[in-house]
Amino acid sequence: MARRRANGQGSISRRKDGRWDVAAWVLSANGEIKHVRTTVKKEEEADRRLTELKANHNNGIPVADKNYRLGDYLDYWLEGFVKPNRRPNTYAQDETIVRLYLKPGLGGQYLHKLSVPVAQVYFTNLRAAGMTVTYIATIRKVLSSALTRAMREELITRNVARLVELPSDPGEKKEAIPWRLDEIQQFLTVIRSERLHAAYLLLPTTGLRKGELLGLRWQDVDAQRRILHVRQQLTGSGRRMHIGPLKTKKSRRDLPLVSHVLEALREHYEEQRARGITSELVFTTDSGGPIDPKNFLKMFQRFCNKNGLRVITVHDVRRTQATLLRYLGVPMRTIQHILGHSRMSTTELYVLGDEDEGQQDAIQLIEERLLPVEASRKEQRVSSLARFIDGSGSRQLNRQERKNPTWWSGSTSGASTGTLTRDLFLGKNIRASVPERITEVDAALKVHRRRLMLGVVAVNLAVKNTTGEEVELAT
Repeated sequence: MARRRANGQGSISRRKDGRWDVAAWVLSANGEIKHVRTTVKKEEEADRRLTELKANHNNGIPVADKNYRLGDYLDYWLEGFVKPNRRPNTYAQDETIVRLYLKPGLGGQYLHKLSVPVAQVYFTNLRAAGMTVTYIATIRKVLSSALTRAMREELITRNVARLVELPSDPGEKKEAIPWRLDEIQQFLTVIRSERLHAAYLLLPTTGLRKGELLGLRWQDVDAQRRILHVRQQLTGSGRRMHIGPLKTKKSRRDLPLVSHVLEALREHYEEQRARGITSELVFTTDSGGPIDPKNFLKMFQRFCNKNGLRVITVHDVRRTQATLLRYLGVPMRTIQHILGHSRMSTTELYVLGDEDEGQQDAIQLIEERLLPVEASRKEQRVSSLARFIDGSGSRQLNRQERKNPTWWSGSTSGASTGTLTRDLFLGKNIRASVPERITEVDAALKVHRRRLMLGVVAVNLAVKNTTGEEVELAT
């Protein structure tokens, strides 16, 4: 028998099978007052459910107009929200994950009853079946996006996907290692005979994304001003391949073109026109159509294998360029603009070696500040003497050499690239006291005086054993 309550307070009644019915008039998602009925197993649960319904109603939290199952709502979310508002690649990925994983695993659950323990067991089982943590995180991201939309439509009050803990990954994440200097030089040498020579040359010189490279149009190449306008990209694969907008607003950028790249583009243009290809795209297939991004990746990796290069992905060439620019002293903000990143944190992930540099400076600072004064002075005198005996350069130069990234194995000379050679470098320790610096300068002068005296003696001996004509010739 139903409990007698005042109008609008709802009711709780026991069924013949022993369960309990909870009924109440509450606010619905369409703004109307709706009669809601639900069934629970225990009377205490019925009281709690009725209290929850009344509290939500009083706080203006509506109930769903329809009791979606998760699988049905995911279909509605894909077609009603993802497809018209997201890029085709995003829709294709989300549709695949929903069809292959979320609907078979959780599709039968009611949307408003989906709980954290149920979702947690599902993701744990995926890991037990051998799926990688990275892909499990992608599945959770898709589910979380759908549940967030359901919250905005006021169908649910919380997103359980955000409360799920992903399984740990015992394996170490494979770190991308960009090309070294000698590998870049080898790459630039062997690409000259390739049909897509200009495309391969643009990768390390401009840092374009694969889709941006394949989506370039001839109208984007300003040969007069030597500027490349990045305005669109080619995405998808196969029948889903299409030209679309750039990844982010920061991806829209203008990049300078060097003479070698302009010359390569000119030769590529003449070759295309000679073969009768009149496409607006810069890089095409033999028949003049757009190059499938997946096929371009395979072509690039086959090219590396054929020429004995360490195989990396096309995207890793962007990391190579970022690390190279940082090594040459280019500010991080400039590198961010060249790569078209929206956040500096993304650019920092592309640049290797900065952590080692920071650690070296930090340890050096600890050494200078914490070592006893006498020991520190002794070390300075020893290092000062060693510099002038073996010609190893100043202490600052040694620190600069240690800061070079380990991937950089080539040799540099002169000051044009930002690395000063020993004959052009004048080092001085700004932390040393005035007497210590005077002592170092005096020691250096003594060494040079000795060398000058030895040179004079050697010249005198040589002059005594030579004729006048030989002396004039030597002079």
